[in-house]
Amino acid sequence: MTQYTMHTPIGRKRKTLYGKTRQVVAAKLAKALSDQEGGLAFNAGNLTVGEWTERWLEECLKPLLDAGKMVQSTFVRYEGIVNNHLKPTLGRRKLKGLGRAEVRRLYAEKSKTLSPRSVDYIHTTLQKALAQAVIGDLIPRNVASGERPRSSRNHEEAKALSPVQVRALLAAADAERNESLYIVALHTGMRQGELLGLKWEDVDLEASKLSVRRSLKITDQGLVFGPTKNKASRRSVPLNRSAVAALKFHRLRQNEERPRLGELWEDHGLVFPNRVGKPMNHSNLYNREFKVLLKKAGLQDQGFTFHSLRHTFATELFRRGKHPKIVQSLLGHSSITQTTDRYSHLLEGIGGDAVEGLDESFG
Repeated sequence: MTQYTMHTPIGRKRKTLYGKTRQVVAAKLAKALSDQEGGLAFNAGNLTVGEWTERWLEECLKPLLDAGKMVQSTFVRYEGIVNNHLKPTLGRRKLKGLGRAEVRRLYAEKSKTLSPRSVDYIHTTLQKALAQAVIGDLIPRNVASGERPRSSRNHEEAKALSPVQVRALLAAADAERNESLYIVALHTGMRQGELLGLKWEDVDLEASKLSVRRSLKITDQGLVFGPTKNKASRRSVPLNRSAVAALKFHRLRQNEERPRLGELWEDHGLVFPNRVGKPMNHSNLYNREFKVLLKKAGLQDQGFTFHSLRHTFATELFRRGKHPKIVQSLLGHSSITQTTDRYSHLLEGIGGDAVEGLDESFG
């Protein structure tokens, strides 16, 4: 038995070639060197999908989190998908042996029990993890690339309430402490973190507008105020009569609430704080209040989330024929493509009569 040890291009690793004769080893070495020069040196070895995804989280994503280039909630989502979906299903599979058929089966099985949005998140996580493995010369190709689940080709995740359902929800919220929060969410399309990070200094009721300058985020250190999701999210938002009236009423109620609590009140200048003035936890708002409202309105078990209020706002704008560029600006999307991709199913009728009248003008 003859052997030869060579270094691979990814560093700190060695590959040992075995053969019965020197000629066999020499042939293997020549091919290995040829592949290496062509950028085809793959060294996944016995590394499993589970082991690689753990490394990907720790070595690729954690540094981004620590550097402030990734928000905690995004990291937690990737970590949850790895631990709850990828490792239990594909974890023991050899990374280098993973095939497209297995990826398709994963998406198909998950689609039976999860929402289209959740399956899309699983695809995104797997695709990103495998893309990093390709960059590291561990595998020759990304088998998740191009295998996007069917749910990604439509946008069922953009589940909006109908006008009747909106009225039922607001009727259920009538006289509730955070009634104005739901009204403002429906009439501005602001994200939950943007609403919970909104301060009175950002609101100009006389000019009927507010400024989105920060977002309340969940981190390892608890709730913190951070930058908006992207540069476009830092925006001015017009307020219609319903939103202005709701905010005026909410301010009066808060001014009455504050003195009653005395020293218990911690004034952070927030428009929508918790009951003692502190930043409101996203989960508490959803689980203790919003879900209760959905049930009261008879809308439970229909797939609505707090984010549905934002989708409802955008959907209604498109139904009224607003241009995608306007909707993009109001939502704070980073690009017009993000807006048109997400709401492509609502764009078919926009501009349908744009050429009407040209025959008369040019006739």
